Amino acid sequence: MTVKAEQKIVLISCYFGPLPWFFQYFVHSCKYNPSINFVIIADDPTYAGLLPANVKIIYKTLTEFSKTASDRFGFIVNIEHAYKMCDFKPAYGFVFPELLLGYNFWGHIDIDIIFGNIRAFMTDELLTNHDLICVRKDWLTGCFLLFKNTPQMNTLFMQSKDYQTIFTTTQHCCFDETCWAHLAFSEGLPYTEIHTPMESMMHVVKKLEAVGAIKPYFEQYIIEGQPGRLKWLDGKMTFMNQFEVLFYHLIHFKKMPQKKTRIEVMPNYFTISPTKIYHKRLPG
Repeated sequence: MTVKAEQKIVLISCYFGPLPWFFQYFVHSCKYNPSINFVIIADDPTYAGLLPANVKIIYKTLTEFSKTASDRFGFIVNIEHAYKMCDFKPAYGFVFPELLLGYNFWGHIDIDIIFGNIRAFMTDELLTNHDLICVRKDWLTGCFLLFKNTPQMNTLFMQSKDYQTIFTTTQHCCFDETCWAHLAFSEGLPYTEIHTPMESMMHVVKKLEAVGAIKPYFEQYIIEGQPGRLKWLDGKMTFMNQFEVLFYHLIHFKKMPQKKTRIEVMPNYFTISPTKIYHKRLPG
């Protein structure tokens, strides 16, 4: 029996430029999470009319995003290259408040992801008891991070003393994660001993957690790298036929040569080796 989820979630991504070959896998995996809505802000109309009911594309250019962000922040934002958008992820809820209406949680995500069963991990109990959900144990994940839809959490990025400097420089600062201090956080150093030129979101979260102002949750729910032995079947992803995972992040895998043409009928079963996605036929 399927348990009806009460905590409503919307996941937001911005991607400017031609949508890549793996977007069809991303969308296919979104389809198998019908209780969650996905909003993609993009400028490529290739998939117009081809999306499942819970996936929506809002067509904007990078220039239009800069204008909207400038109006919301009250200072000029001029984003020159799409990769700079990573710094703005924690502010998506503030820049687009209309997208959050009716939701308990919102999140920023990337599209180089193949989801498993999101609700198997993002349970109502977990969401009810936390303000922020991170899917790594050691540092904030820019590829998937959930925020409670409250004024405090939607403006959490403003707790960084450097956010305006970060948003107005053309340089990519890795603000959404650690400002390039991943290794130090992975080694378990206290945030007070990790010094970066700009104050990252990870610093903000750990600082506020320390004084009891927010309640974040950190756990390892994702697979990255090129491990192989991944299976996706009817919306559920498993590793080594033993461990269910929230999603596979293709950050390194996508650099491998792949078939770039659109797949007309996406399969309900495929496996992922260290270098390739294999479509399977179930017996019978």
